[in-house]
Amino acid sequence: MKDISKLWASIALLSTGMAAVALFYQYALGTAPCVLCVHARIWTVGLIVVAVLGLALRRVLWLQPVLGITALGFSVGLGETAYSLLATERGWGFGSCNFDAGLPSWFALDEWFPAVFMPLEPCGYTPELLFGVTMAEGLMATAVILGILGVIKLGRSVVELIVDARTAQAA
Repeated sequence: MKDISKLWASIALLSTGMAAVALFYQYALGTAPCVLCVHARIWTVGLIVVAVLGLALRRVLWLQPVLGITALGFSVGLGETAYSLLATERGWGFGSCNFDAGLPSWFALDEWFPAVFMPLEPCGYTPELLFGVTMAEGLMATAVILGILGVIKLGRSVVELIVDARTAQAA
């Protein structure tokens, strides 16, 4: 149970830190987000929500693998978005970027929360974070770390579910 809490807390803190850095760069440093940055924010907020649910419902063991799979899926989505952003920044990928978030009307975060989810810049450039690491590179590395945490979380929750089932069966 303690491991579950630590993993969910790690995912929540890392994701919240990512969101805070993005908003700091947008509002304190004046670096507006592009469509891919907005998509990364959506995946990140999804991870925060899943991690908070995982922490709040940590005693509901059958739900932990479901939340773990969801967190892993969000991490993969974040990784794909981060790779697309990095490929655009480095010139590896082909495509264009516009100012339409591409969200359906039933999930119009760009209209409901434009201060966070409205794309305002074209894709192609991300600012430097620290030591020459760009935001796209940092996002890619963080997505990989979150994916690893998601795999560990999923594995541990499945093991804990099996152990609990065997304990209940033996009693």
